[in-house]
Amino acid sequence: MITDILTLSQWLSPSFPVGAFAYSHGLETEIQAGRLNSASGLQDWLADILEHGAGRSDCILLRAAHACDDLETLAHVEATARAFAPGAERLRETQLQGAAFGETVAAIWTAAQPELSYPVALGRAARLCGIDPSLAAALYLQAFASNLVSVAVRLVPLGQTEGQRVLAALAPLCQTLAAASNGTGLDDLSSSAFMSDIAAMRHETLNHRIFRS
Repeated sequence: MITDILTLSQWLSPSFPVGAFAYSHGLETEIQAGRLNSASGLQDWLADILEHGAGRSDCILLRAAHACDDLETLAHVEATARAFAPGAERLRETQLQGAAFGETVAAIWTAAQPELSYPVALGRAARLCGIDPSLAAALYLQAFASNLVSVAVRLVPLGQTEGQRVLAALAPLCQTLAAASNGTGLDDLSSSAFMSDIAAMRHETLNHRIFRS
């Protein structure tokens, strides 16, 4: 178990070369418009994304990939993941991060896999390395939230302590959502984080931006 935690910590570390720092998941749109300018607002925004948007759906996709016994089934999960992306930048975000993740994992852990969306790639790698999907899902959600907290720390700006306070407050939700996704499948995919999806779509036409999504 400790070895698995250390492996996942490495995979999901900001230093792992997936380029997560370049993506804001639409958060830059809201900050630039002045609609998100406080730690409490950030916490509420991220909680909604985790519980009702990409957080929950990515957990389901991760578990579905982990459960695949063959590449044909995996290809179906991947096609579903791509179809479920709500916009062009969000699709590019998950595809590019997933491809970079898979390339590095294959080189170091010899867990070769086709180019996959990020949560699908993580679920597949976790299966190939014998890592529990519940653990992978919980740490994935924490890393996802951590990256968006980092975006807000830089752009709002929030203080480092405030950012870490938000991340700590979201930790129980990450654990709860990872556990709740146990037993789910592709038919359980849904999303009602509409403001986040609209922000991601609007980001595609921002005149001045730092992040790629």
